Amino acid sequence: MRISLLGLLAGTAALAVAASTAQAADLPSRRSPAPIYNAMPAFTWTGFYVGANAGYGWSTGTSRYYDPAFGYVGSNSNGGFVGGGQIGYNYQLGMFVIGAETDIQYAAVGNKGASYGTTYYRGNSDGYYGTIRARLGVAFDRALVFGTGGYAYGDVGGNNAYDTVLGYHRGNNTNGGWTLGGGVEYAVTDNITAKVEGSYVNLDTRSNYVIDTSRVTRRDSEFGVVRAGVNYKFN
Repeated sequence: MRISLLGLLAGTAALAVAASTAQAADLPSRRSPAPIYNAMPAFTWTGFYVGANAGYGWSTGTSRYYDPAFGYVGSNSNGGFVGGGQIGYNYQLGMFVIGAETDIQYAAVGNKGASYGTTYYRGNSDGYYGTIRARLGVAFDRALVFGTGGYAYGDVGGNNAYDTVLGYHRGNNTNGGWTLGGGVEYAVTDNITAKVEGSYVNLDTRSNYVIDTSRVTRRDSEFGVVRAGVNYKFN
């Protein structure tokens, strides 16, 4: 009888545990739901942009006076403020970024001129230039290292010749040429980028004033530029 009683108690306990477990399974869970993570979108350089820049330019060309007895004589280069605006488009393919950019700049880099006896040659230092360039770069997330090159045009001054008797001859005009450069750009936010770049611009060489059959001036419209800029990138 004792054994039967123990068996009955054990069976009753087992049924109670099973019922309790089944009832607990029907109750809502008290555990918090698993958190949902939204992955941040990767930054891309693709898109149109517009911006402004400012920096310093210096003439690497010459204003020289030619005499057959002495050759080219005299040289005086100039440097000054450069600033303007740019607009362009980038397209990113993996780590590589290709694009195109055009800009227009004020440039105080004209040659001041050269003197020879009572005759001297000078031009104002104020001028402008613009470029239409391709860009190719490598992106490291928000940092972009790029090279650039293409067509350049402009009038940077230093192309007037002056004779004390005849006055100014052959005024400034626009020339075409080429440019090469490179730089680094960084995306401060998804829409704002900042850059530093350097470039070399060559607007061709020309002889522009003959006093007589023995003398002529020569101007080299070549200059270097270092500038910083900021762009607004449209998504």
